[in-house]
Amino acid sequence: MKYFTWSFVVTAVCLALAAWWGYQHPGPGGAAAAALTALGVAAILAVMEVSLSFDNAVVNASVLKNWDEFWIKLFLGVGIIIAVFGMRLVFPLVIVAVAADLGITEVWNLALSDPKAFSMHLTNHHAEVAAFGGMFLLLVFLNFMLDDEKETHWLGNFEKKIGALGKVSSIAVMIAIAALLFSMTYVDEAQKMVVLIAGLWGILVYVGVDMLSSMLEKSEEGGGEVGDMVKKGGIGGFLYLEVLDASFSFDGVIGAFAITNDVVIIMLGLAIGAMFVRSMTVFLVRKGTLDEYVYLEHGAHYAIGILAVIMLASMKWHVPELVTGGVGVAFILASLWSSLQYKKKHAGLEA
Repeated sequence: MKYFTWSFVVTAVCLALAAWWGYQHPGPGGAAAAALTALGVAAILAVMEVSLSFDNAVVNASVLKNWDEFWIKLFLGVGIIIAVFGMRLVFPLVIVAVAADLGITEVWNLALSDPKAFSMHLTNHHAEVAAFGGMFLLLVFLNFMLDDEKETHWLGNFEKKIGALGKVSSIAVMIAIAALLFSMTYVDEAQKMVVLIAGLWGILVYVGVDMLSSMLEKSEEGGGEVGDMVKKGGIGGFLYLEVLDASFSFDGVIGAFAITNDVVIIMLGLAIGAMFVRSMTVFLVRKGTLDEYVYLEHGAHYAIGILAVIMLASMKWHVPELVTGGVGVAFILASLWSSLQYKKKHAGLEA
């Protein structure tokens, strides 16, 4: 439980703030009813965020397990600030500011004074957000699957044959661009260009972060000054995980407005979820759970692939958050069960 201490502390503080915020903004039922409603909504949002982001914690842990202690602490410390305040609060404000051609201060006032208008602006630009996040997550999934050097295969020969395609240069980017062009057929004519640009930016950000990471690794091998300062996975890995977390949080932030238009309650509820994702990441890294459960990382990446498809599909159809989170959890549980079976089988062979 020590890994989740701060998560419970943050939960108590955020729920108390949510109740206070509701009490300060009473509705027809009075201040007490508003406080209880705000408390309940914040709790629902927290549960939704945890269910949507559990696979995020697994992927974070798969990257962090090879890092130096300094970079682990930096990501878990600074990273959580960026995750909570950057993605759960600032990012929606920036989207509306750009869309409505307003200043950040004006948008913040709009979120507090007219949350329905704020929500409408955000929802109207969901397609661009989904294209960016969908492309980034799709490339995360494809580069895991299309790895011809991967030795552990959850789905046996099928996965092995898919991985062999990784020998083809840039195949993951080719598939991602094809998926983007196909998904654009479901977008209104007026939105096609902005969606295409957003999707291409998602691809460019992924390739750029990957390129930066590779450059830093080569510098380290060469013994240069950058390599001395930046250990394996350092700045490149830090940026990779931050963008990955951002992509995961897109559906949570957008979906939250289907539950409430109050941006303060949304931030408080999603902040609780983000803290628990951090705690789960720490737990998985410190306990070496990924080494013990060999298919857990596979399950997380399959969940990422499904989430990418759902995000692209959401440009035309509404996909309930319960479905999005449920599919991810189902893959995690299935990979956990397979890992236990693998562990039992090999324990018997060793005996």
